[in-house]
Amino acid sequence: MSDTSHFSFPHRTPVFTTVLVLLCFAAFGLLAWKVYVPRAYTVDKVEGVKTPADRKALLTEHQAKEHAVATGYAWVDAKAGVVRLPIDRAIELTVRDHPRK
Repeated sequence: MSDTSHFSFPHRTPVFTTVLVLLCFAAFGLLAWKVYVPRAYTVDKVEGVKTPADRKALLTEHQAKEHAVATGYAWVDAKAGVVRLPIDRAIELTVRDHPRK
């Protein structure tokens, strides 16, 4: 007795199932992307808090003032005859007045 009826799986997956599985993967990927990808949010400016651009401008202004003080002449106390010299000139005068022995 031979059994001519045998059960076999279809050779191709139905198109609907394939499309459904691909849509599920796409939905999962979109959900993961929305959750895990960082976003750059804008922040409202708070009174008294400086932005990086503000801090950079203040630093540049401070450095310019310090450079002007370090490289310029000015009176510290005119009555006592005390002046502020540029650093290079002060070093030259110090080396001249106090030679190494």
